[in-house]
Amino acid sequence: MDTSRGFLLLTYKLYGYFNNKVSGVVKSNCINVYLSLMKYAWKTNGYKCAIRYSTIVKDTGCSKMTIRRTINTLNKLNIISVKRLPSANEYQINTNFLRFEGVSKLNTHSSKGGIKLNTHYDKGGIKLNSINRTINIYNNNRSSSKVDEIISANMGDQNNIINKLSELDLDDLKSDTNNVYYCKLAIERKEDLAREKNTNFVHPNKIINELTKIKKLSNPRYREKVEYNKRNNLDYKGRPKK
Repeated sequence: MDTSRGFLLLTYKLYGYFNNKVSGVVKSNCINVYLSLMKYAWKTNGYKCAIRYSTIVKDTGCSKMTIRRTINTLNKLNIISVKRLPSANEYQINTNFLRFEGVSKLNTHSSKGGIKLNTHYDKGGIKLNSINRTINIYNNNRSSSKVDEIISANMGDQNNIINKLSELDLDDLKSDTNNVYYCKLAIERKEDLAREKNTNFVHPNKIINELTKIKKLSNPRYREKVEYNKRNNLDYKGRPKK
């Protein structure tokens, strides 16, 4: 595996989300397992990875049962989605909790560890190396999109997020690179709705009525009653027809 990535992504946004949703050992296990998944889920593969429980056990030191419970918790919190494969699970990281991941060239004076840093200062007089400056520039220039606004307004309610996003234009969903996970689900929902709209289908109530009618006609006593009413010119309630 390529080990040139020198860090694992755990944003303040996700850390705060963990604080609001879980606590204690559960929180610790969630962070531990999440970082294990991020070890294999890279930006280049769409933040997906297919690994076995045994791999996560080796990374975290947690038991297989703890891993299973923690994966279920992360899935319920919409931090990841899980797809079962024949010999492993495929995990998709919710990119709404991620931020810009890039590699910058470090090219001036050396730090104590021998790493070259390009030192600058922000407006507050705080020293910034080139990686921090790259992230700051990205965050300052990044404008809030319709997708961001919908996700922020409905945080914690994935179904409502997907429903709202599916109402946006397809071009808006495809062009958004900050919320790939949600946009993918919204596009799928949009396609499902389009198929339902273009498909001729029988209303469920009509199907139920027909099944009820078949059930009645299969009853011998019901058929006898119908024949009796016909012979005696009676309505369905047994009253003489006018």
